[in-house]
Amino acid sequence: MRKLLPLIGTPARSHAGGRSAMTCRFRCGDACFHEVPNTSGNPYAGEIIAGAIGRRAMVRAAAVVSVAAATAGTLGAGAAPAAAAAAGTSGKSAGKPGGKPAATGARGLRYSSVAPNTADAVTVPDGYAQNVVIRWGEPILRGAPAFDPEKQTAAAQAGQFGYNNDFLALLPLPGECDRQLLVANHEYTDEVLMFRGYDPANPTRQQVEVAWAAHGLGVVVVEEDRRTGKLTAVPRHRLNRRVTATTEFRLTGPAAGSALLKTSADPTGTKVLGTLNNCSGGTTPWGTTLHGEENFNQYFAHGGRATDKRYGIGTGATERKWERFDERFDVAREPNEVHRFGYVVELDPYDPDSTPRKHTALGRFKHEAATVRLTDDGRPVVYSGDDERFDYFYKFVGSKRMKKGSGRAVREHNLSLLDEGTLYVARLTGDSPAIEIDGTGKLPADGEFDGSGEWIPLATATAKGAVSHVEGMSAEEVFVFTRLAGDKAGATKMDRPEDIQPSPVTGKVYVALTNNTNRGVGANAKADEANPRNANKHGHILELTERRGRPESTSFAWSLFLVAGDPDDPATYFAGFPKDDVSPISCPDNVAFDPHGNLWISTDGSQLGSHDGLFGVATRGSRRGELKQFLTVPTGAETCGPVIQDRRVLVAVQHPGEVDGATVDQPASTWPDGPGKIVRPAVVAVWRKDGRDIGV
Repeated sequence: MRKLLPLIGTPARSHAGGRSAMTCRFRCGDACFHEVPNTSGNPYAGEIIAGAIGRRAMVRAAAVVSVAAATAGTLGAGAAPAAAAAAGTSGKSAGKPGGKPAATGARGLRYSSVAPNTADAVTVPDGYAQNVVIRWGEPILRGAPAFDPEKQTAAAQAGQFGYNNDFLALLPLPGECDRQLLVANHEYTDEVLMFRGYDPANPTRQQVEVAWAAHGLGVVVVEEDRRTGKLTAVPRHRLNRRVTATTEFRLTGPAAGSALLKTSADPTGTKVLGTLNNCSGGTTPWGTTLHGEENFNQYFAHGGRATDKRYGIGTGATERKWERFDERFDVAREPNEVHRFGYVVELDPYDPDSTPRKHTALGRFKHEAATVRLTDDGRPVVYSGDDERFDYFYKFVGSKRMKKGSGRAVREHNLSLLDEGTLYVARLTGDSPAIEIDGTGKLPADGEFDGSGEWIPLATATAKGAVSHVEGMSAEEVFVFTRLAGDKAGATKMDRPEDIQPSPVTGKVYVALTNNTNRGVGANAKADEANPRNANKHGHILELTERRGRPESTSFAWSLFLVAGDPDDPATYFAGFPKDDVSPISCPDNVAFDPHGNLWISTDGSQLGSHDGLFGVATRGSRRGELKQFLTVPTGAETCGPVIQDRRVLVAVQHPGEVDGATVDQPASTWPDGPGKIVRPAVVAVWRKDGRDIGV
């Protein structure tokens, strides 16, 4: 994300992690400028791993990676010729003259790396093509009108594709040839880029109601053109659906019905309207999708309790002023409504009439994602990160086994799998004495950089009730105030845990940690200033190996897999792969695996002067750590999604044009439709022109 206009009436300020002021305002409610919510004294993972970053870098000499893009190239999807992007490099890895031919890469990564660039387009490798699958505002439900940016209404938006697409899932659609089911998160809204003449101090009811309808989830059938690889939306299909900020949800699990969740509108504590700020998510083996409610705190005004502060709820008015139009967003007037957000949402995309669920057993925090794997006996294990500086990552181990089949009874059983089980939080320990990990990068005596970890149980939910494992907290309190439970349990503070993905090939688990520029600042966890990772503006990725390869294990080994940044920086590390042969990367966010076991990483807020992008990296074999950039996104945009199939890559281009001072009348981007058209978040498909599999 980029630098954007400051809040009205406030001085300009530097934004952490490369995010713009507009991003900070609309996406996370200026989270970087709140006091760090976690003031506990728990150990900080950065203090454990800092030494390894420097000493590993000493083993290999750094090489300069060129950031010059080739002059010929692809156009941004749907963009005018003036927005032509720099092409991928011509057969050289990482856009570096003299590099090895792209064909020598790991299987699945044999493409010509896209060079870092600032083109206002989606830039893809040589030999690849792309198209916009669906844009914000395109009608998907029966009766929904064509998009008209000058005549937006809540009723129209509720039938149209929502704003700021993030997590994507492509699911099979049996019986319909060449069709799949696309599910998307609509994380948040950029009102200044949606409404001409928008006044942040005085939004209208109509604008607010449109924003409510633009949040949530979207389900739309998409169809493939076999001749080209192009993917297009199928409007008015019977399975198409929109879920918004006013859709009814069912609260399930151990906290459902708790006094902590009861409101004047819902005295049962089991029903809630809407889902907010859905970031990443996951798919389940039983055919549903999971969606993490992340920065929900920014929608609620006038918080004042200690629990509000721990969750980043502000004491004043909100940026969007929704509390003016619905008192449930005013904590002073409806104190429990905020407790009904911050969960993992489950949606059955094959049943457009089903009621989505919020699973309290997975805990309440800023869920970046929720990814699922099964134990050998068929029980679900769900990983999720809490996207906050110095917060934690979690695992839920279910106690009920998944049933196979598609009957109603089977489906209802599987929809309850995430309501019973044990919620854990992670604690990491280094193998070297603490005195040897002093933050300077000095090599520890054992010459290794790895460690062990344990999953600390917080609470267990059963059909008969729930039991807390945290002293001084009831089970209901653990599931509603999970951050406080993690504090008490002594979890390890991390640098913004984001997406977490287990490899379908090796079973190893990868945790994306985007950045933490507050490391070592003020009273926060300290690090030696001589360590180049002190301010950690580029982030890193951890690799976890569950004991005996069993996802239900309560212990694991961990090691540093990737430390992001310019390969010329001695603090960076690419799993031991030569740094003169990798792409520069900054701020890893969403991650996914391809069919070959390569990890694909999308970035959010690159600090290297290039637009955000999508990267593939080998996780095993002789080319382990080989990282190559696959695409970049337009001005002001973030790369989200992604979905990696045999023959197609899908990404969500989120918040294009989100740049300081940008408005509808003064756009910073003309993507995806060119000059004179309103900038619109959209989903993009990329495929090989020759019809072969990606990267082979």
